[in-house]
Amino acid sequence: MLKPIRLLLVLAAAFAATSAEAQIVLVDKGKAKAHIQLASDNDVNRRAAGILQRFIRETSGAELPIRSNDKVQKNAVVIGESTSEARDDGFLLDCSNGQLHIKSAGGKGAIYGVCTLLENYVGMNYWSAGYYTLTPSSSIRIPSLHIAETPAFRYRQTQSYGCQDPVYYDWFRLAEPKEMFAGNLWVHTFDRLLPSSVYGKQHPEYYSFINGERRPGNHSQWCLTNPDIFEIVAHRVDSIFKANPGKTIMSVSQNDGNDTYCQCPECKKVNEYEGSPSGNFIRFLNRLAERFPDKQFSTRAYLFTMHPPKHVRPLPNVNIMLCYIDCKREVPLTDNASGRDFVKAMEGWSRISNNIFVWDYGINFDNVVAPFPNFHVLKKNINLFKRNHATMLFEQVNGTLGTDFAELRAYMLGKLMWNPALDEDSLMQTFMRHYYGAAAPYLYRYQQLLEGALLSSGTPLWIYDSPITHKNGMLNDNLCKVYNELFDNAEHAVLGDSTLTAHVQIARLPLRYSQLEIARTKPCGDKASIAAQLETFRTQCEQYNIPTLNERNNRPSDYCELYKKRFLPASAVSKAYGAKVIWNSRPAERYQPIADKALTDGLYGGTTYVESWVGWEGKDADFVLDMGEQKTFTSVSTDFLHQLGAWILLPKSVTYYYSDDNRTWSTLGTHEFPEDRDVSVKFVPGTVAAPTPVKARYIRVVVKTIGLCPSWHYGVGYPAWFFLDEVSVE
Repeated sequence: MLKPIRLLLVLAAAFAATSAEAQIVLVDKGKAKAHIQLASDNDVNRRAAGILQRFIRETSGAELPIRSNDKVQKNAVVIGESTSEARDDGFLLDCSNGQLHIKSAGGKGAIYGVCTLLENYVGMNYWSAGYYTLTPSSSIRIPSLHIAETPAFRYRQTQSYGCQDPVYYDWFRLAEPKEMFAGNLWVHTFDRLLPSSVYGKQHPEYYSFINGERRPGNHSQWCLTNPDIFEIVAHRVDSIFKANPGKTIMSVSQNDGNDTYCQCPECKKVNEYEGSPSGNFIRFLNRLAERFPDKQFSTRAYLFTMHPPKHVRPLPNVNIMLCYIDCKREVPLTDNASGRDFVKAMEGWSRISNNIFVWDYGINFDNVVAPFPNFHVLKKNINLFKRNHATMLFEQVNGTLGTDFAELRAYMLGKLMWNPALDEDSLMQTFMRHYYGAAAPYLYRYQQLLEGALLSSGTPLWIYDSPITHKNGMLNDNLCKVYNELFDNAEHAVLGDSTLTAHVQIARLPLRYSQLEIARTKPCGDKASIAAQLETFRTQCEQYNIPTLNERNNRPSDYCELYKKRFLPASAVSKAYGAKVIWNSRPAERYQPIADKALTDGLYGGTTYVESWVGWEGKDADFVLDMGEQKTFTSVSTDFLHQLGAWILLPKSVTYYYSDDNRTWSTLGTHEFPEDRDVSVKFVPGTVAAPTPVKARYIRVVVKTIGLCPSWHYGVGYPAWFFLDEVSVE
């Protein structure tokens, strides 16, 4: 268990002014000399006062009393007066004439003013959930000051696991949708507002026309030109706002899924006129904005709606939630083709709206416990958003403990979202010194090497990436050897300190995981050594309660058990190992370069479809394995990938046949797959066993697709993928 506090024994004089400089003495020789006074008694001011009282006490041993509704006296810390010198959660710190005023520009300004005071003038700082540092001092004096701060963005959100700690959440000036959005309706809300389970059967005309028919479903979109939908939705919106007094914004936004917008003749006419499906969405949102002029409506510019319409303009109270999920992230958005396409879209929206919410993705969702060296692009991208009228920003990162350098990434983003002018290298080094102690120089060197190796490799960094993609680049053998030496030195530097050791070992887990993933692609690897690495990874994930390896909640313990079975097997080699593949129905073109070998190379694919797996989109698979000679066997099994988020579903069935001449076939049997709606990534075998041994040289594999994605899936109405890898004959 991590220690919640680590006291840094540095001179208090570094943070406290001398008696001559002090405008107010909070504590003198362990005795309280001031009190905290609430300008008004509300939740925010009480929270601010509680934070100040707590950390003054932990720093000095003295407790400042909290008062309210008193006449302001000398030696008072007054919290919560209003100020016009800042805005949007901003604050003013004014210390003069023996009083300290922490004034608020609204929102949580009073809390953020307290946190700034503690950090800059008391020597206290927060680094991660439950982990902060103090500068012990028996005397605390605040100098004359007059400082106002306004955040760069009026709404700042991360998905950091650290937000479970309420002080951390306040310290980094973060927000959550439930605080602002009525009914917590903030993204992918179409099906919550117009449930397909209620309206789908009776009114399929309310939903998208895709590939020749109406397709109601919880991931289908609305037919936005249908005249009946607006009044139903407007009535629902009105009732939600009335049930949530004080809330003035709501998301009315497309369901998750790509290209699922309506393509009926009327919608298609609008889409063509506007040059983007976003036109239909903005027209609909504008009608809501006119109906409720005192409210704001947020809608996503995402996937098929990322680019703005040519003609219609969003009204001022329509908030554009702009998302760039498909971009690569090894360089700033301005510097690669995928990023430039997003920049084009963003610049287009900024020409027609000053109310933009950017949703930024900053981690590898398929492999969260894997290196993701994007620190060098954070500041540049955030400043790009700011220049293009973004007023709200969500950095989706670090949802769970164990994510690559989660604490550092969240720290830097929290600071930069408030003030994008800060120096990112200084932020990184400051954090590392306090969070990793004597190990900091080694981990800083690791990050620098990793970043340089990524950029020099020319390999893109993607949010659905695999470490295997980088095995000849930033994760090649020579570099991994250097990385491990740095981590060995880092662990040695903090030997004896269990808290700092935990910080270093958690930071090393992404490297350990990557090496395990790369090792399974090397058939001649040292299995004993790999097994030892796997056990170290399993033990440390268990020790530090690492909950998942990806956004689909696959647990490390399950991964390790499966690794033993799939990649370190004790069983005999498949009799189809190295068999020649004869194609009757080839896979999708992008997978054909590996298909001839991947199915019989003895190596199983992992949780990311971009490596080892062979895929078919909306078509059946049909191929023959030529084992070179007649062999005796009793079972055939094919490994299938289940990954709903990538539109990879299980097929209907797989049937196996056998032959001696590749002309006359006998049926071994068929394996039927039940429908599976579980979002976890899975490996599902399609196995058929004969009651008695059979002999054959050729094995034919026929896989029947389900065709189109079903109504409950993100890709409703579009071809479903299935992926398979190893075909084992035993």
